[in-house]
Amino acid sequence: MSESGLDQNARTWGMICHLSIFAAYVIPCAGLVAPVVVWQLKKAEAPHIDYHGREAVNFVISLLCYSVGVAVFTMIPLLGLLGIPVAAALFVFGVVMPIIAAIKANDGEQYRYPFIFRLL
Repeated sequence: MSESGLDQNARTWGMICHLSIFAAYVIPCAGLVAPVVVWQLKKAEAPHIDYHGREAVNFVISLLCYSVGVAVFTMIPLLGLLGIPVAAALFVFGVVMPIIAAIKANDGEQYRYPFIFRLL
């Protein structure tokens, strides 16, 4: 057991829940499917894995909703120019936040993504 009271296996799988989001850069839609699969297969092993799996899936769903909103926003004449920096910021948010969450999960902490919908 670590000082956080979690074994390394639970911390590693919590981290994998967040890092599996990056599967979307290799296979389309895998960024949603991979965290769901990892979470569903491993959530019964430890509450830590269940928590981080749920957070990762909520993050992906929220990011998808925000992306659709930005796409619609960029189609509006004159306002579309504002959509480009917002889309860039959303991209950076989508890359940086799962890395932070993965580090926190591996440290045994319960990380909550900011600005997401907690549907699960």
